[in-house]
Amino acid sequence: MAKILVTGGTGYIGSHTVVELLKSNHEVVIADNLINSSIDVLDGIEKICGKRPDFVKIDLADSKAARDLFSTHKDLDAVIHFAALKAVGESVNHPLKYYRNNIFSLINVIEGITKQGISHLIFSSSCTVYGLPDRLPVTESTPVKSANSPYGNTKQIAEEILSESCSVNKNINCISLRYFNPVGAHESALIGELPLGVPNNLLPFITQTAAGLREQLSVFGDDYDTPDGTGVRDYIHVVDLAHAHMAALDRLIAQNNDTNYEVYNVGTGNGHSVMEVIQSFEKVSGVELSYKKVARREGDIAAIYADTSFAEQKLGWKAKLNLDAMTSSAWKWEQSLRSKKG
Repeated sequence: MAKILVTGGTGYIGSHTVVELLKSNHEVVIADNLINSSIDVLDGIEKICGKRPDFVKIDLADSKAARDLFSTHKDLDAVIHFAALKAVGESVNHPLKYYRNNIFSLINVIEGITKQGISHLIFSSSCTVYGLPDRLPVTESTPVKSANSPYGNTKQIAEEILSESCSVNKNINCISLRYFNPVGAHESALIGELPLGVPNNLLPFITQTAAGLREQLSVFGDDYDTPDGTGVRDYIHVVDLAHAHMAALDRLIAQNNDTNYEVYNVGTGNGHSVMEVIQSFEKVSGVELSYKKVARREGDIAAIYADTSFAEQKLGWKAKLNLDAMTSSAWKWEQSLRSKKG
């Protein structure tokens, strides 16, 4: 059993990873500022696991607050750093907000683990670091090109900071997981994606439209160079993604890492278009969606999907859940939310 700090642990991916950590009998401390999540998520985690993680409300971009957090929790074995702003469109309109939050918080985490002698760090990166790739699928050695958004650039900069920090401090062992497009929810429907305000991601907008909260779904772009003209992404079930974090943690704790900074793609290896996601949702839910095709959204690219063979080889991890499992679990979660709110 290890003691793990999970920053952003009440968020979407963080909360599902916390569940897997607790199920594996790890001790968990969540640090979150709750600007994109709800404290009620702790109730869902407790109902699933039968135990409640410790929780600290904190802005990790505040260096003093971060120092206090690491001074209080000196006995940590590892940190999983999710805490970040993540909306591509918002980052285009408010770039400084994203640089301040995402970069400062990472620097404070690195300084905290360095000072306290904490060896293991898993970083929540993104396939946005690849920019607009020349060929698909992307591998970990695919050239990193100019980011398409300030959000993507914060992930590129963060990876550079981590790589350079690890090169000068061999006591830090870090794995960056480059996520593709997390969707779905826990099978219990007790936790899931909980966007505050208008969703930025496709599947919550689909489920909210089906539930009557949104009048119509906008499909951004129907003229991409893809089979049906809509954007193609590598959608991965959030529970599969949580299991990838467990595999990365096991690798670090067992000291099986080849170098003290490793990077892995985390996806399914399959690309699905926006229309394919809509069709899957309509099939599993029996609900006919109202949608319209509109102009492309700034910062979006036509298609991206992963080559996941490196993660399969080194982490012993592979995604198991298919697109229908993703859309059906997301719909079950949406229905659970609506029943609670009457």
